Amino acid sequence: MKTSVKKRSKKAGLRPGSLVHVGTAYEEQPRIRLVRYDETSLVEKDIRSVFELADEMKLPGICWINLDGLQNVDLLEQIGTLVGIHPLVMEDILNTDHRPKAEDFEEYIFVLLKKLHHRADRNLQSEQISVLFGKGFVLSFQEKETPLFDPIRERLRAGVGKIRKAGADYLAHHLMDAVVDEYFVVLEDIEERIESLENDLVGQSSAAGLHLIHRLRRELILLRKSLWPLREAISLLQRADSPLIADSDLIYFKDISDHIIAIIDTVDTFRDMLAGMLDIYLSSTSIKLNAIMKVLTVIATIFMPLTFLAGVYGMNFKVMPELDWHWGYPAIWAVMLTVAGGMLILFKKKKWL
Repeated sequence: MKTSVKKRSKKAGLRPGSLVHVGTAYEEQPRIRLVRYDETSLVEKDIRSVFELADEMKLPGICWINLDGLQNVDLLEQIGTLVGIHPLVMEDILNTDHRPKAEDFEEYIFVLLKKLHHRADRNLQSEQISVLFGKGFVLSFQEKETPLFDPIRERLRAGVGKIRKAGADYLAHHLMDAVVDEYFVVLEDIEERIESLENDLVGQSSAAGLHLIHRLRRELILLRKSLWPLREAISLLQRADSPLIADSDLIYFKDISDHIIAIIDTVDTFRDMLAGMLDIYLSSTSIKLNAIMKVLTVIATIFMPLTFLAGVYGMNFKVMPELDWHWGYPAIWAVMLTVAGGMLILFKKKKWL
């Protein structure tokens, strides 16, 4: 698994609030999608310019603006100026190596999250999702276009439930909940691999198993690195005495917090399981090595007296009575076979073999 830490050297020496994109620059062009809705109407469209966006935000209803792609720094700066986002917040949005957090700026609330998912090669990838919401508007920023929020758009189109009737904070909760739900998908995949690995280790341990244990442990470390600050961020939203979050919606943020706690507990359980599997692997390897050394030791022990006899009768002395004996050669073979057989019988009685 590749490291999740991205280089920040391009920001060295710049003043705070300088807008520099830190992270992967994807080839696709940034896309701004707008959804404006109320209880009776829904409008969806792609925004072509910041001027068009400014006109749309003046219209009544809840305005959800989603930007896919962060590599166009000038475009983000224009959006930040239009909405009135603090430069330090824009800097955090562009810095995709930032830890999850939440900040209340009175006029809007900023939440930074990490979305984790397994790629086709089963490597765990981290992507930053930024959510900013205020009175009547929600902004979401993604590193690239993904289907993550498509189910929320479907619920808005269907107009079923509370989502079209509630405020911007309720929509922001849905966006955050969608990010957190992705952790369950990741954990299910990790659980499947742990179960498969456990069966392999019980049967026959291998170097591939050790590599997979190491890889899974690194993935769990990345999960914990994202989850603990996210838990603090959601807890801050629960405690925030902000008019931007309705009292009736606080319970939904508590639900996200409960999900995060459950995920953290599962991650801790998996870490303990992998630690146990590592012990099983090391013990299995040690047992195999001991078995091999046992066989080699038995072979070496049997050959020690045989080597002695062969060495005695391999000496070049002229006066050796057995050298002129007609039955000397078969006799020494008989002695050597008797010694080897006797030692094998002794080892079996002692259960050393």
